[in-house]
Amino acid sequence: MKFRRKSKAEDRTEVAETVTESAPQADSESAGTTEGEGVVASGTAEASGPHGPYDIDEIPADAAPVNRVDLGSLHIPAVEGLELRLQVDETTGQIAAVLLTGEDGAIELRAFAAPRNGDLWGEVLPQLIADVQQRGGQVGQRDGNFGPELVCQLTVTMPDGQEGVQPSRILGINGPRWLLRATFLGRPAVEQEVGEAWEQVLHHVVVSRGRTAMPKGEALPIVIPPEAQQVVEA
Repeated sequence: MKFRRKSKAEDRTEVAETVTESAPQADSESAGTTEGEGVVASGTAEASGPHGPYDIDEIPADAAPVNRVDLGSLHIPAVEGLELRLQVDETTGQIAAVLLTGEDGAIELRAFAAPRNGDLWGEVLPQLIADVQQRGGQVGQRDGNFGPELVCQLTVTMPDGQEGVQPSRILGINGPRWLLRATFLGRPAVEQEVGEAWEQVLHHVVVSRGRTAMPKGEALPIVIPPEAQQVVEA
């Protein structure tokens, strides 16, 4: 797995380029390809037995052993063929999200503080729908493998100044005092079998909420590992 630190705008633009060139429309029922499935399956164990994402204090003893990158609140599985990037908020300089990118798309991961045994995802869904609509995008809700999810299409500006359509699929997973939000971009957002293959990444994500009291909905901090920080500084 490669490690890169880039701004949110750079990451979104690169993914949008790939989507505009090769992705079908959001209502496609295409069966996907072995290439899309293999990217994820080659680096993670099959989702047999216990399924994540896991709370760091509740990983089952019989869960598949997986190498993970410790980013503080998120422990991300190392997947062969996928590049790990950290999205930086240019206003605050803080790391806003984790992005795993491959040839056919990407998955963006964010974790938030939530009340114990609450349904923060159910509260956030209508807010996300309103946000997409305010930005002139199209959004629909459906049931997925992890529960309610959103299928969106937004118009984005390409590096050459032309406009392109960026499809995305957003799902949320309520955990003990946390919410993990995953946004799929590219083929994983529009092709069912490719998307299900990429969902295997989520089965191996670990969330570390921490013991500090935090307001509901506040983003859990993401930190750069010391060895990676040395690379970034160099």
